[in-house]
Amino acid sequence: MSNTLLNSRDLDFLLYELLDTEALLNRPRYQDHSREVFNATLDTAHTISKKYFANHNTKGDANEPQFDGTAVQMIPETKEAWNALAEAGFLAAHYDADEDGLQLPEIILRAAMAYFNAGNIASSAYPFLSIGAANLIHSFGSKEHKATFLPPMREGRFAGTMALTEPNQGSALADITTTAYPADEGTYLIKGQKMFISGGDQNITENIVHMVLARIDGAPAGTKGISLFICPKFLVNSDGSLGERNDVALAGLLHKMGYRNTTSTVLTFGENGGAKAYLVGEAHKGLQYMFQMMNEARIGVGLGAAVLGYQGYLYSLNYARERPQGRLPSIKDPTSAQVPIIEHADVRRMLLAQKSYAEGALALCLYATSLYEDSRTADTEQERQQAFLLLDLITPIVKSWPSKYGLKANELAIQVLGGAGYIREYPVEQYYRDNRLNPIHEGTEAIHGIDILGRKILLNNGAGFSLFIETVSNTLSEAREFEELLPLIQPITDALQTLTTVTNTLLGNMAEHTDLSLANATVYLDLFGRILMSWLWLKQGVTAARGLSKKDVHDADAHFYQGKLHAARYYVQWELAEIGPQADLLCRFDNIPFTMKNEWF
Repeated sequence: MSNTLLNSRDLDFLLYELLDTEALLNRPRYQDHSREVFNATLDTAHTISKKYFANHNTKGDANEPQFDGTAVQMIPETKEAWNALAEAGFLAAHYDADEDGLQLPEIILRAAMAYFNAGNIASSAYPFLSIGAANLIHSFGSKEHKATFLPPMREGRFAGTMALTEPNQGSALADITTTAYPADEGTYLIKGQKMFISGGDQNITENIVHMVLARIDGAPAGTKGISLFICPKFLVNSDGSLGERNDVALAGLLHKMGYRNTTSTVLTFGENGGAKAYLVGEAHKGLQYMFQMMNEARIGVGLGAAVLGYQGYLYSLNYARERPQGRLPSIKDPTSAQVPIIEHADVRRMLLAQKSYAEGALALCLYATSLYEDSRTADTEQERQQAFLLLDLITPIVKSWPSKYGLKANELAIQVLGGAGYIREYPVEQYYRDNRLNPIHEGTEAIHGIDILGRKILLNNGAGFSLFIETVSNTLSEAREFEELLPLIQPITDALQTLTTVTNTLLGNMAEHTDLSLANATVYLDLFGRILMSWLWLKQGVTAARGLSKKDVHDADAHFYQGKLHAARYYVQWELAEIGPQADLLCRFDNIPFTMKNEWF
């Protein structure tokens, strides 16, 4: 059974109809490009992904990397995929032309990464991390750092990682103990251990540049005492050649449920005196700097989760169209022909739920990337500030919602295939295993729930939240032009009022009862996510309705637009409706989980 990476018609719809990416060509940075250049870039990504990434997705899962005591051994296709992506310029695609980049918009690079993720999520993790690490050096590194590390990272000779987590700490970065000791010529010697470091060792690049969070000896406790360091696997000589091996050792590989072709490592720094490292920016501001990479990674994790959900949806849709089984309940003749299982109502329900999750999650991640683009290159300072406000507010949802509901889509894909979905001869069980990591890494749901309710809502005196309400209200006004969207307006209007009421209720209790107010923050995160996604589906519905209103709409486009409208109806009428009980629990500060005692379990 053939499988496609992504629905290219949907990607075109999101980029050029919903988000009007072509309008970026009016901005000075992109005036030498064209829509044809954007499409050629995506076509190249699609081709590379099919040829070099998808070809070893199953093989990499079955033959995960091994550590032989000296080096990590990986299937050779991983390096071939890395080389193909690097040689096509994708590691530097967003850099300016005078920095050897392609000067492409972030949203085009993000869409290209969607294709690589669709081909092989595990092998795509290496460029994903490296791009983020290079961006961090580009933003905050010294001239010497940039000259030493960025050219080989853009060319693909060096890879990058983010080394944050420590054994027994998880997301509690305030408690990290890795220590940096001042050394000669402004360098530092790092001692400590990091765990769950994706890509922390591999055999596909000459060098690995670790972006390490550590405390300078004597630094204040908590997050205010954290600094950021560049700590390469191999030191780099003044002429750019590799020097001696740094004191960074692989203590072992972790063996995962999914993402198996991405090495997950335990790294030891300084077993033999100290790993040489270079301070990035100012001391004690490391977490502030690292948030750039973390926020980029959160959108990237959301995208990966969306694409895995999309993969399962497309495969189960194709399977349902081709798999004959049973008859409709109204057909009593046992000799009549069996029907494709897509004719069964419950299968269509599961496929429609998958469509709403997968297409909605992809739209969310690309919308967030468009906000990131606007925050950097929009025409006016006001537009840039507003884009940043919205992006900062919704980033916890951009990471967590696709991670939760992309996984639910994969679960439904397995259910559509029935017993076949549970065996390894079909890919949907791997999609599920791969996607199960995404609700965990780059912050669990609980972390992002506390972040949005305890911090993001309050920033700038609630300006981001107010802007979100205004943005949704504007789309509601647009939707009133289309009769087919009228039934969706009141539920979303009511949901906005519910969100405002719940938010004000929880914030009003925050100062006096902080722990209780944040105890159900995960429920708040989901409630907010359902409302955000309902708005985004309404926005897609408005775009689809406009497409249908055009003269001479081709049948294929008409079917596509009707599918968007129906998915919008489904999401608002089935999924948004769940916020009622959630709002009730939140507004009455239900404390049943909160008051459960350790001794009672």
